Amino acid sequence: MAKTDGKKLKITLVRSGIARPGKHKVVLIGLGLKKLNKAVIRQDTPEIRGMINKVSHLVQVEEVKN
Repeated sequence: MAKTDGKKLKITLVRSGIARPGKHKVVLIGLGLKKLNKAVIRQDTPEIRGMINKVSHLVQVEEVKN
C-alpha cells in the first residue's frame, strides 16, 4: 500500500453523468458523487487518482490543506 502522508482531495462534480458510458457512471458513484456541484473529500491514493483520471472531464479536483 502506498503512503499518502494524509493528503486529501476535494472532488466536485461539474458536468453531468447523463448520456455518459456506464463505466463513467459507476466511477462517479464509487467516488460518492451523485448530484451536480456536490463535493466529496477523499484520501489521495493511487486508486482514487485512477478513478479521477477516468472521469477527469466531469470533475474538478483540489488539494485540501490539513
